[in-house]
Amino acid sequence: MPLKINTAGVIPIIFAQSIILIPGTIATFFGQDATQSNFISLFAMDHWFSNTMFALLIIFFTYFYTALQFDPNQVSSTLKQQGGFIPGVKPGKKTAEFIENILTRVTLPGACFLGFIALMPYFLQQFAGLDYAYASFFGGTSLLIVVGVGLDTLSQIESHLLSRHYDGFLTKGKVRSRRG
Repeated sequence: MPLKINTAGVIPIIFAQSIILIPGTIATFFGQDATQSNFISLFAMDHWFSNTMFALLIIFFTYFYTALQFDPNQVSSTLKQQGGFIPGVKPGKKTAEFIENILTRVTLPGACFLGFIALMPYFLQQFAGLDYAYASFFGGTSLLIVVGVGLDTLSQIESHLLSRHYDGFLTKGKVRSRRG
């Protein structure tokens, strides 16, 4: 059974970024600048506190969104209905608990990697001396979106090629090789 390391995709970064931007947005409503208030300056994109909170929020929202998207009880019941099972695990509630345990273990490295990718522009700015606009072009959410779209495009191309070489249901019913 394939489980994604990053089930949530880019959504946790979007949620976390919207939460981090709230203090600065409220300050601008009241006519304050980020340099006028020490509290507001903590949430500037180049401050370590803001980036630490950003990473922690990404990890939280990755778990939260994964819990919303992936239901181990449904997967367990689907497996049971289709006659599938996980070797060494009883069908039903035990299978759901096993899947949830595995999903929790798989999500943590995915969430940490997502946080690292989201903070890559900050690291490039601080340690490589790049301008933030240039650093954000080569890292962060844009990198995840480009890779995701590229992989999705390759998957669709492969699916289209397989469907073009399919004999059909009424004849042989198997996929021909690409050579003939």
